[in-house]
Amino acid sequence: MKKIGVLTSGGDAPGMNAAIRAVVRTGLSKGMEVMGIYRGYNGLINGDVKNLSVRSVSDVIQHGGTMLYTARCKEFRFEEGLQKAKKTCLEQGIEGIVVIGGDGSFRGAADLSARGIPCVGIPGTIDNDISMSEYTIGYDTAMNTAMDLVDKLRDTSQSHDRCSVVEVMGRNAGYIAVNTGIACGATCVIVPEVPWTIEAVCDKIKRTRETGKHHFIVVVSEGVGNAAEIAKDIEHYTGVESRATILGHVQRGGSPTIRDRVAASQLGYYAVQLLYSGKGNRVVGIQNNKIVDYDIQEALSMKKPFESELYKIADEISF
Repeated sequence: MKKIGVLTSGGDAPGMNAAIRAVVRTGLSKGMEVMGIYRGYNGLINGDVKNLSVRSVSDVIQHGGTMLYTARCKEFRFEEGLQKAKKTCLEQGIEGIVVIGGDGSFRGAADLSARGIPCVGIPGTIDNDISMSEYTIGYDTAMNTAMDLVDKLRDTSQSHDRCSVVEVMGRNAGYIAVNTGIACGATCVIVPEVPWTIEAVCDKIKRTRETGKHHFIVVVSEGVGNAAEIAKDIEHYTGVESRATILGHVQRGGSPTIRDRVAASQLGYYAVQLLYSGKGNRVVGIQNNKIVDYDIQEALSMKKPFESELYKIADEISF
């Protein structure tokens, strides 16, 4: 291939810029032209495409967000949108595309690959819920952000003998919650993968209070539900003043950690290698600290086991 594109799609994640940088510079080092596709698949449909030089990606590696911007695109789910995207590629001479995003982005990449534009996906999501990869870009930074914020909440919880119910992101996956819970010494961690009851949570708080502890942290994954209702129930059943805090999109931002910068650079480099060798319809990922790649459809069909051992640890050392 002589000319490739790169786009970011879906929710942003710290480290996406590092991946874009790696794609651009790897492509340029191989004598390829690299086109930046702005605002995800919307940009591909509407022709929002610009040539990227080696200096276009200077001083972006330390920034969160994505320099190419991102968006969700309903039009791309339909044949008309796919054909518009293909037309843009043919008009611009784009022979392959690196797609940085999550499951939804990869489905779009598979659809475009099936229409003659080879695509390679890079897992970029703070949720770490891409089944074929043990690690996704943005996950480490998001966990560190959540940990820092929960540590701050602990200070005020301790001052007021309160229970802080903290909702962290993760969509329908509890990976951020269980790791943040361990790192912050949470009394309870509530995740969608493990059955729970408010009675069990309250019983644990009561037992912990009997040991002399008077402030509590309960970490809740957003896939579970209403943190405010959980806080209300805890206060009702235990008598401990409780407050709910939803950390929200602050977890998506911030300067990426070294792990996210390095992983993003590795994955971006590998993705371009695949396109350079003429391979598309692939997703790259990390398994056993090695870069691997799978057919997109195979990757989407895989199931990711929950970190049950970590959850057990979080539960047993949290008194």
